[in-house]
Amino acid sequence: MKLSTKGRYGLRAIIDLARYGEEEPVSIGSIAGRQDISERYLEQLMALLKKAGLVTSIRGAGGGYVLAKEADTVSVGDVLRALEGDLEPVRCGAFHEEEGCQGADSCVTKYVWQKINNSINETVDEIKLSELVWESRVKNPAGNSPGPQCVN
Repeated sequence: MKLSTKGRYGLRAIIDLARYGEEEPVSIGSIAGRQDISERYLEQLMALLKKAGLVTSIRGAGGGYVLAKEADTVSVGDVLRALEGDLEPVRCGAFHEEEGCQGADSCVTKYVWQKINNSINETVDEIKLSELVWESRVKNPAGNSPGPQCVN
């Protein structure tokens, strides 16, 4: 499975929001500056996260974005699904009734695809946003942009 920039940048942006938005709303410009993401692209990502109920926008002076839920209740899976859609690297018709699969009864590889899909979903659902905020504070206490070592 390969995530697009929507998933990679969106995850970075929501971690930034969770880290800096505990006291007050965070502007698109400040997230964009710290994460080196275009403001225009970031607005599109925030719209998807807002639609999924993960962030809330606050209008007016001092406005910006805040998390719509506590960081310890939001998983990486929630964020990635909001931005990328389904996370299945292999879509197997044997497990989707609406698609069906003519060879489902005799197909052995379907078990491989199911295990891979389950592993990915379990992993991203176990990692909470609060854990990543904590990691970001440990790895980067000054709160600067990720720098050249982080190209995601």
